[in-house]
Amino acid sequence: MWRRVERWLGLVRSLVIYWRPGRQRGLRKLYRPFLGAGDLAFDVGAHLGDRTAAFQKLGARVVALEPQPAVRRWLVRLVGHRRNVSIRAEAVGRVAGKAVLALSHRTPSMSSLAEEWPGALTGRNPDFRGVRWNDSIDVPVTTLDALIEQYGVPRFCKIDVEGYEAEVLAGLSHRIPALSIEFVVGALEVAEACVRRLEVLGGYEFNAVNGEERKFMSKQWLAADDMVSWLRGGRGSVSSGDVYARLREDGDGLSQDTEGSRLG
Repeated sequence: MWRRVERWLGLVRSLVIYWRPGRQRGLRKLYRPFLGAGDLAFDVGAHLGDRTAAFQKLGARVVALEPQPAVRRWLVRLVGHRRNVSIRAEAVGRVAGKAVLALSHRTPSMSSLAEEWPGALTGRNPDFRGVRWNDSIDVPVTTLDALIEQYGVPRFCKIDVEGYEAEVLAGLSHRIPALSIEFVVGALEVAEACVRRLEVLGGYEFNAVNGEERKFMSKQWLAADDMVSWLRGGRGSVSSGDVYARLREDGDGLSQDTEGSRLG
């Protein structure tokens, strides 16, 4: 009984955070330079589908992946009826198969496949001190390469999987024009590994968004070494957010004007 109550409270919390009034307008502004009519987007770790909704509203076809059954039911209710939205039950990782997903019913956005995540972050990041991972389930796992084989190369891929981002990119051998990857203090080595993986694929430059804000922190996009230095150097007291990567113009990438201040 208490677990059901916790699950319900967690879902309500996520609805308030991710579907608050005005949020969609800001998300569409953020993603408009990356996506347009007919483009393909992957939403890896779709949660309740706020990004999926923004991608779809911009005219993109969206493949949204969410392995948590209770969360996925709400994802279907919120965006599953929309045109050109496909919802899948898999997680995404290095290889296809199965994996154990640690669940946090009260904070479902913190559920993770990363084995070190539940134990490590409670001591490293004050924002995680009240988080409890109190259940686990086996989930199917696919790879970005497998998704690309089925759907094609996406124009944009959002990856927000609570410490498992580097494993997701380990299953990618194609250059995607633009991506976003979550970073969190206490596990910044994961974000650094993601930057280095994209550097191996070649041609990327980087920027960042603070927390749930919807604008870039720098007017200029950074080289991989500069992005890693920023992550290592304090991030201007930013405790979490997303690293964005796009192919440079000389790497057949995107061109975009950004708003915000230089990364400090």
